[in-house]
Amino acid sequence: MQVLVRDNNVDQALRVLKKKMQREGLFREMKARSAYEKPSEKRVREKAEAVRRFRKLARKKMQREGLLPMPKKAAIPGRPPRP
Repeated sequence: MQVLVRDNNVDQALRVLKKKMQREGLFREMKARSAYEKPSEKRVREKAEAVRRFRKLARKKMQREGLLPMPKKAAIPGRPPRP
């Protein structure tokens, strides 16, 4: 994983690195590897993750088909709202 440091701005590069690591799931994996996970606990966790993914996919599909309202866009601070 690479992050470019522009204008010697290490703080911004560090924020970008943390965001990339979060997106890749590195923090979750490090936490999972910090302690032993019993096989039964692993099965339960993976099953819960699969259910969560399936529900998210079903919710997005229903939104595309117009059965559920689309999520509201978050307002960006410092930017006027769009009409």
